Amino acid sequence: MGTVIAVCTSPAKGTQKTNVNEAVFIENHGIQGDAHAGKWHRQVSLLSYDKIEEFRARGADVENGAFGENLVVQGIDFRSLPVGTRLCCGDVVLEITQIGKECHHGCQIFQKMGECIMPREGVFAKVIRGGSISTGDEMQVAEHE
Repeated sequence: MGTVIAVCTSPAKGTQKTNVNEAVFIENHGIQGDAHAGKWHRQVSLLSYDKIEEFRARGADVENGAFGENLVVQGIDFRSLPVGTRLCCGDVVLEITQIGKECHHGCQIFQKMGECIMPREGVFAKVIRGGSISTGDEMQVAEHE
């Protein structure tokens, strides 16, 4: 079980996201008002809070949302979960569709630090059932289907 530390969105792709503390998740679409919403497999991005903290400990000055992640969750190591794993948070059900991604060449974090954790630690999901998620909500890992 984990705790949602930040809920982040942005109006444009390729930009840092801002913690909005609460968002509406729309089935088969993504987060209302977020640039990555749409009919594809990467509707929502998730990053483990613990991995961000490890990166900060190495000198990175990054805010929640800096990696383009929608959800920052403490207590779940997303990277260890297989594709197809479902995550439940209140009414919302997410299904992991992709683990990691290639960092785009203009990544400010990579340019500053020489590395970025999103390519190896970030996961992507699609919205199976909609609802809202707020900072402080509990997230659970459901059985792999």
